[in-house]
Amino acid sequence: MPHILMIVSNPATSPVTGWPIGFWWAELTHAFEAFQDAGHAITIASPNGGDLEADAYSDPEDESGYSAEDTISLAFKQSPDKMALLKGTPKLSDLNADNYDAVFVVGGQGPMVTMIDDMATQDFLASFYEAGKPTAAVCHGTCVLLKAKLSNGDLLVKGKRWTGFANAEEEYAEKAVGQKIQPFWIETEAKKLPDTQFEVASPMEEFAIRDGSLITGQQQVSAGAAAREVIAALRS
Repeated sequence: MPHILMIVSNPATSPVTGWPIGFWWAELTHAFEAFQDAGHAITIASPNGGDLEADAYSDPEDESGYSAEDTISLAFKQSPDKMALLKGTPKLSDLNADNYDAVFVVGGQGPMVTMIDDMATQDFLASFYEAGKPTAAVCHGTCVLLKAKLSNGDLLVKGKRWTGFANAEEEYAEKAVGQKIQPFWIETEAKKLPDTQFEVASPMEEFAIRDGSLITGQQQVSAGAAAREVIAALRS
């Protein structure tokens, strides 16, 4: 039975909005459901360990109604066994990468603050990738790929096709809430990098790319698609 390690941001405070931030519900739950349906074991961990919190706008029960149609996340929230997986998560550095067959970085507003300069998380992904195992990230979780370097000093994404949250989607989100949200935009930063190909589809369209063992999903709508690419990679 393949074992999937899902890496989720620890709670933080946005330096831009002042909001409490963390992971995006759909990016965890939709991928979790795909892995579970495929019969895979799943461990949820975080860079610092401990309890996890979600971005409010991703909560299907949030009064904003922003994610009210996310029935998969609602079902997850209503399961005490699944919710227990978000409490007391193991610290990433305490885990042995050899015990896992694939890694999946969940997005949300949190990674843009907690993971963008976290070399331990970036090094973990790079070493996992160099071991030839499926290495996946979705939405704002792909920010780790802006800086993750291989043992030879090259960026992990050198020579690779990949995706992440698009500038058009950042514009949509900012318009929806009426203010600036993120400290930087992944697409803008990715296109500054040499020798890599960052691609996006239309806003909020399901889009995932598998290039060798690197798998990326554009946004929350693409979490399930990225997870299915991980499953396919494990089967092949």
